[in-house]
Amino acid sequence: MSTFDTLEDEEFERDWKTMAGVVALVVCSNVMSNRVLPSWLYVLWNAGVAVVLVVIALRVDRLSLSDVGLGRSQLRLGLRWGGTLAACVAVVYAVGLAVPTTRELFRDKRADGTGWDTLYMAFVSVPFGTVLLEEVAFRGVLPAVFAHRMSRRAAIACSSLLFGLWHLLPAANINRTNAVLNESLSGASGQVIAIAGAVLSTAAVGVFFCWLRYRSNSLLTPILLHISTNSLAYVGAHFVLRP
Repeated sequence: MSTFDTLEDEEFERDWKTMAGVVALVVCSNVMSNRVLPSWLYVLWNAGVAVVLVVIALRVDRLSLSDVGLGRSQLRLGLRWGGTLAACVAVVYAVGLAVPTTRELFRDKRADGTGWDTLYMAFVSVPFGTVLLEEVAFRGVLPAVFAHRMSRRAAIACSSLLFGLWHLLPAANINRTNAVLNESLSGASGQVIAIAGAVLSTAAVGVFFCWLRYRSNSLLTPILLHISTNSLAYVGAHFVLRP
């Protein structure tokens, strides 16, 4: 075997190990945050994992901040794109809350707490515990790492599929926490349908968010859109559940 062949095999092994390591870290993080760690560690753990993923991308896989959508000029673009989309979400939610038929869709038992609980969930837990890790992982690091080994379309498909599977554990009780789903999807079969629907729908959302990330050339775009959809939904649910 020639020296060139040996170096080529080592490069392939390094590439495979990097991909496997990043995916394994994401899987481990999902299990830890949903089944092992106490709730008060959720934000710290997920934010820490997001930082580790970026470090792996930069130091191990030799990517740049621009590769993961976090370059300085990209942040300015993302602020414009994401800010506009977040404003659109706010308008749609306001209309949805004002219409009695759609108002019930906001009824989520996870927001059935005090005003301070809702503020914490909407503006701390969601942005820094949920959105930061999910966007860094599935729209930043994973697509960039995959794209160095396959086409961009395949990279987006793989990262979006993983994003859908990421919601397996969080979606375990989704038909119980949402009143509308609880009425239409009850029992074990309803839970399976709800989980499958959550995985497929989030995978589709993952594709759309990846498209936004590359269309706007900034990871900040899906980050701001993701925060607005989740955080404002919590706020809306709190007002719907309020006596």
